[in-house]
Amino acid sequence: MLVTAAGAAAGAVPAHAARRSVALRTTAPLTESPVAATTAGRVRGYMDNGIAAFKGLRYGADTTGRRFLPPVPPTPWTEVREATSFGPIAPQPTGQNWVLGEDCLHLNVWTPAIDDGRRRPVLVWFHPGAFSSDTSNRVETDGARLARRGNVVVVTVNHRLNAFGYLYLAPFGGPELADSGNVGMLDLVLALRWVRDNVAGFGGDPGNVTIFGQSGGGAKAATLMAMPEAAGLFHRVWTMSGQQVTASRMSTATTHARQLLDALSLTPDRVHELRTVPMERIVKASRAAAYLGPVKDGRSLPRDPFDPDAPPQSARLPMVLGNTHDETRTLIGRGNPSIFALTWETLRARLEANSPFMGALDRGEVIAAYRGMYPSYSPADVFFAATTASRSWRGQVIEAERRAADPVSADRTWVFQLDWRSPIDGGKWGAYHGLDVPLIFDNVPLAPHLVGTGRDAQAVADQMSDSVLAFGRTGRPDNPGIPAWPTYDLTRRRTLIFDATPLVVDDPRGGERRLFSPVAYVQPGT
Repeated sequence: MLVTAAGAAAGAVPAHAARRSVALRTTAPLTESPVAATTAGRVRGYMDNGIAAFKGLRYGADTTGRRFLPPVPPTPWTEVREATSFGPIAPQPTGQNWVLGEDCLHLNVWTPAIDDGRRRPVLVWFHPGAFSSDTSNRVETDGARLARRGNVVVVTVNHRLNAFGYLYLAPFGGPELADSGNVGMLDLVLALRWVRDNVAGFGGDPGNVTIFGQSGGGAKAATLMAMPEAAGLFHRVWTMSGQQVTASRMSTATTHARQLLDALSLTPDRVHELRTVPMERIVKASRAAAYLGPVKDGRSLPRDPFDPDAPPQSARLPMVLGNTHDETRTLIGRGNPSIFALTWETLRARLEANSPFMGALDRGEVIAAYRGMYPSYSPADVFFAATTASRSWRGQVIEAERRAADPVSADRTWVFQLDWRSPIDGGKWGAYHGLDVPLIFDNVPLAPHLVGTGRDAQAVADQMSDSVLAFGRTGRPDNPGIPAWPTYDLTRRRTLIFDATPLVVDDPRGGERRLFSPVAYVQPGT
């Protein structure tokens, strides 16, 4: 079986990358066959240039018979199970050559050694795709190079998505379905419990676990920071272009559940029939729901992740937050080539049609402000800068500000910005949404379709991967490859800029931040 990798984030990949897939072998020729013990049974992996790789490790039971219910651990086995191939990924709309299935609670492990008594830092990755799509089974998130580079254990996780993970049925199904709006998050809690209980046998330290993720993966990490059941299961957090300031209100989530039921021609009193509806029909119907994501249900998620403040239960955890400079060049620009041909005469109407995050701000005044700040910008540059700052960057700024305002977390918070522009397609995508994924995994050689082939790509990958490795090892991202990286405060807002030459800048894009700060921010869809 081949799993294709077309980009860094669902709906956020340059057009040429979506056409050009890179295949990642899921069954490798074995020179050695390492066997590790887990709480459920023994598993056999393979060696990848000195790194032991285990793929498709089951951390939870098949969810086919447990739709919309919290996950449970797998049934133990007695034989040695092969762990050389990725498991099925969560049901989702996709044009990829992926194996989909509700038996999707699998994770992958890369480690320098098995059961050697060492206690290496553990880095646990949550994949992008909002809460609705994508997978960790991608070439750019292969963990072998990062594990080898830093002598760490790398874990990547798959879990339930869209309606299967976040359909809030509590109002219709009673106590049995009380947690249905967050079972995808509870899958991640179970995966972290698996890490706690098993990673020592894979050469890792269960007392030193860093969770990291991009886009939806970062939002998942932020949400876990406010979930009582996740407390103590991880010790550091690194998020990239992924924030979750607010969660879905129960009333909003109920409306979205009704939308899906309507799409299936089911009335709320027939909600239990959802358990026998074919998987493919639910995937199709999930598009009818305006948003499916974590729900502030008073149970597994009792509060908003970062509203009205940073979650107190995670205040003592070190955290790094960051974004890319040009998020919406792919998030909005891919598939909309006309944006690149905007004129000053057509820009205002396009902003009015594509920028709900700007609230009541006069779009003409927004354009004037950008032309004053950046006289060399084209109309397209202004469009992408304004939509990035108001849409994708705001949440990160808010989370960082709320961490900085807390005296406990203030000296445990760092902020970065990726400014390095990928050279693909002549550089038109800039520092796009998802560009940081192959860089932080040190996978430049595996992802030329995302980062190009020049020397600068590896230089930036060196900076980012060494920073997350230092963070995982010490709780601070400082390392010899970058300038001294100060913590973030509300006075200077010092930010590490990842670029061909890294540097620390006070309040980068401060004018843009101030421009949109009066606009009330609510997490999209919640």
